[in-house]
Amino acid sequence: MGFHGSTSSAPTSGRSFWSSALRRKAIDFPTESVAGDSTGLIRRLGLFELILLGIGASIGAGIFVVTGTVARDAGPGVTISFALAGAACVFNALCYAELSSRFPAVVGGAYLYTYAAFNELTAFLVFVQLMLDYHIGAASIARSLASYFISLLELIPFLKGSFPSWIGQGGAEFFGGIVSINILAPILLAILTVVLCYGVKESSAVNTFMTATKVVIVIVVIVAGAFEVDVSNWSPFAPNGYGAVVTGATVVFFSYVGFDAVANSAEESKRPQRDLPLGILGSLLVCAILYIGVCLVLTGMVPYKFLGEDAPLAEAFTAKGMKFVAILISIGAVVGLATTLLVGLYVQSRLYLGLARDGLLPSIFSKVHPVRHTPIHSQVWVGIVAGVMGGLVNIEHLSHILSVGTLTGYSVVSACVVTLRWKDKVSNQVSRRFISAWFEGTICLVVIAFCGFLSGLSYRFSWSLFLILLTIVIAVIGAFSLVFRQGYTDPPGFSCPGVPIIPIISIFFNMFLFAQLHVEAWYRFVIVSLIAVGIYAFYGRYHANSVSSEHPIAYHGIPSEAA
Repeated sequence: MGFHGSTSSAPTSGRSFWSSALRRKAIDFPTESVAGDSTGLIRRLGLFELILLGIGASIGAGIFVVTGTVARDAGPGVTISFALAGAACVFNALCYAELSSRFPAVVGGAYLYTYAAFNELTAFLVFVQLMLDYHIGAASIARSLASYFISLLELIPFLKGSFPSWIGQGGAEFFGGIVSINILAPILLAILTVVLCYGVKESSAVNTFMTATKVVIVIVVIVAGAFEVDVSNWSPFAPNGYGAVVTGATVVFFSYVGFDAVANSAEESKRPQRDLPLGILGSLLVCAILYIGVCLVLTGMVPYKFLGEDAPLAEAFTAKGMKFVAILISIGAVVGLATTLLVGLYVQSRLYLGLARDGLLPSIFSKVHPVRHTPIHSQVWVGIVAGVMGGLVNIEHLSHILSVGTLTGYSVVSACVVTLRWKDKVSNQVSRRFISAWFEGTICLVVIAFCGFLSGLSYRFSWSLFLILLTIVIAVIGAFSLVFRQGYTDPPGFSCPGVPIIPIISIFFNMFLFAQLHVEAWYRFVIVSLIAVGIYAFYGRYHANSVSSEHPIAYHGIPSEAA
C-alpha cells in the first residue's frame, strides 16, 4: 500500500529556524487511486497478516523468561501484573488505532502523527528517540536470537559444547567488555534483511508462518501445563503485597510493545482505515491472553520461590519430566525472537522512508524498488546498523537506556489524539483573551505529563505520599480544563472512546513508567534530543519539503496487488 509525497516542494533554505521547526503538516488525500505507479509500496497485507504482524512484534523469548523473573517477586500475582500492563497498553493502543484510521495512507506512525498535530521539530525528535530504541533493540534481539539458536543446536548430543562464545553465545570480549565479537548475529540479520528486501508479500508470508508456529507452541505449552497445575501453588497469591504486583506491571509493560508496527504498515494494508485499528487491538488482545495463560500455568506448576532465572518455563516442564515440551519452548524462543526481529527491521525501514519523503533525511532512503516495491536502501541501511552493533558492541551496556523512545512516542501519540480533535471543532472552543485555546490545551498536556513523571519519581524513591497525591490532584485539574474548556468532535473512521480522558490516563501512566527507567536513560533522552536538534538545525530544516496547512503534501494511492 503506498502513498508518497510529491517532491515538487522546494527546500526551505530561506526560512528561519523557528518558522521551519514550528510548521505542521497537513495532508491531502485524494479519493482516486493512481494505477500503474511503480514508485511506491504495494497494498498486500490483510487483517490476518496485520494481527500476526503485531503479535510477531510483541511476543518473543520474553514470554518464556520475563514471566518467571517477575513471578519471583510478585508470586502468582504476576498474572495480575500482566493484566494491568495489558489494560494500560489498551489506552495506548486505542490512541494508535484512531490515528492509524485517520492517517491510513502514509508510512510514519508516531512521527507522522506528531508532524500533523504539533510541529516538524517535535516530530523529528520523536523519530530520533524511537529510532535509537529500534536500533539498540534490533541488535540486542539479534544477539539473543544467536544465543538461543546455538542453545537449540546444542540439544543435538554431538554438537553440545562445540561452539565457541564468539560464534553466537555471548561473544568474545575485548577492551574491558565494551567490544564483544559475535559472528552469528550479523549473519541472521543479513538473512532477515534479504527476506524483507525481496518483497512485503514474501516477508509477510515468513512472518505469518513463524508467528503462527510461535502461537501454536505457546498454546501447547499452556494446555500441557494445565494438567500439571497444583492450585495450592497459587496461595498466597501476592506474597510480597500488591505493591510488588504493581511494580511487576511496570516491568512487563514492555512485553506488549509492538502494536505500533501495525500502524507503520499503513501503506501496505489492503483496507487500512478498517484493518489497522482492528489489527492493533486484535494483536494486543491475543498477546494479553497468551501472557496470562502462561503466567497461570507457570505459577501453578512450580512454587514461585523455585522458579529459575534464565529459562523458568523450560525448567518447570523439565522438572515435571516433560522434556519434549521444554524442547518446544526452546524452538518457540528462537521463532519468537526471529519474528520480533523481522518486524522490528521492517518498521525501521518504513520510518526512514517516511522521513526521507519529507526531506528530513537524505532522499536515498525514499527510493522504492520498482519491481519488489520495498524501500531497499532504507532496509539495507537498517540491517547494516543492526549488524554492526549486534556483531561488535556489548549490548548489555546499552540496555539501561532502552524504552525511552517507546514511552516518549506513546505519550506524544496520546497527546496527538487530543490536539487533532481540537482542530476539528475550532468553532466550539471557548474564547480566550490572553492565550489561544490550542496553547492552553498544550500547556495542560505538558503539566499532566510532568505530574505523571513526578508521581513516578515519588513512587520509585518512596517520597512523601502527600507529593504523590498532590501531583495526581494537579493532573486532575489539568484534565478538567481539557474536558470543559476545549471542544471535541469524533473523527472519521475509528474513534478512540473517552477523549480526552483515555489519552490523559495514557500520558500520565507512560510518564509514570518513564520515571522508573534507569538514570542513564534520562541522560540519554536529554543528550539525544540535543543532538537531534543540532541535526535538524544544520540539515533537516534546510531540506524539508515546504509544507503547511495552506500548502499540504498531496499523497496519491498506489493500487493493490490485484490491480
